This record gives sequence, structure tokens and C-alpha cells, in this order.
Amino acid sequence: MHPQRIEPGPGQESVWDYPRPPRLEEVTKHIQIIFNGEIIADTHHAQRVLETSHPPVYYLPPEDIKMEYLSPMPRSSFCEWKGSAGYYTVTVKEKQAPNCAWFYASPTPEFEGITNYVAFYPEMMDVCYVDGEQVQPQPGGFYGGWVTSDIVGPFKGIPGSWGW
Repeated sequence: MHPQRIEPGPGQESVWDYPRPPRLEEVTKHIQIIFNGEIIADTHHAQRVLETSHPPVYYLPPEDIKMEYLSPMPRSSFCEWKGSAGYYTVTVKEKQAPNCAWFYASPTPEFEGITNYVAFYPEMMDVCYVDGEQVQPQPGGFYGGWVTSDIVGPFKGIPGSWGW
């Protein structure tokens, strides 16, 4: 199956214009993450990773995250571009989201800018915002992309997209 690129409108980006290998980009957009009614992250100093067919993944600096809500987990994974990732579970009061966030303690040289920055799966949080707009999770649950109205696809993760 070959996906049909959606033509971006004014002020939009197509994920099919993003590079492969992926690129790291600083963003000053206002990023907020809420879990169990608590703002656990609030920043204007995020980084985003852009990769062909994927909505952006936002990485937040630890100093703008209430790290007391994050607990390191034994889970790990490997990205061919960024290296080995570690995971966090978020706990706020009685509510917990296991392995809902990840980070790279020693990323590859191209991604040193996200060393120890934390990315969150938006579907596991109550709500995530980019400049006040509520984020929709990347389809499929495997990837952690953040879909906003200024991003068009189709996005990897929809049924039938595994081989893209």
C-alpha cells in the first residue's frame, strides 16, 4: 500500500515532507501535559523530532516537568536513530500510567539535544496541549506522535501502515 499524501493547507505541515532519517528541532510553542488533574509538565523549551510519516514527538526538559511524579522503570527499547530509551511511569495520587514516558540518557550524537528530555504518549495522559490546542494521539498506540490541526498525514499507525 502506498499512502496518498494529504496536501497541507496554509499554516500546515505534511508529515510526508519530514525527513528520514529524522530531524531534531527546537520549538518555543507552549506545551502542557495534565495527568489526574495535575499539570505535570509546562514548557516553552521543548524539542520535537520530525520523521517521515509520523506526527511530531515532543521532548520536554526535565526542569519543566514535575519529576517527583515520574518513576524510572526497568523497560527499555532501542531506536535506530536515537539509541537506547529508558521509561517512566507517572503516578499522581491514586492514578498511575505505567511506561507512559521515555527518555534517552545517552542518545546518538545527532540527538544530543534531547539528552534526558522526556517524551509522553499523549493517549496515556488526561490531556496534552500545544499552544492551547488539545493534542490527538498518533493512531495505533505504538508511536508517540502528537497530532494537531497544523499537521496533516496520513500518519503511520493507521491500519495497514506497518509496512510504510
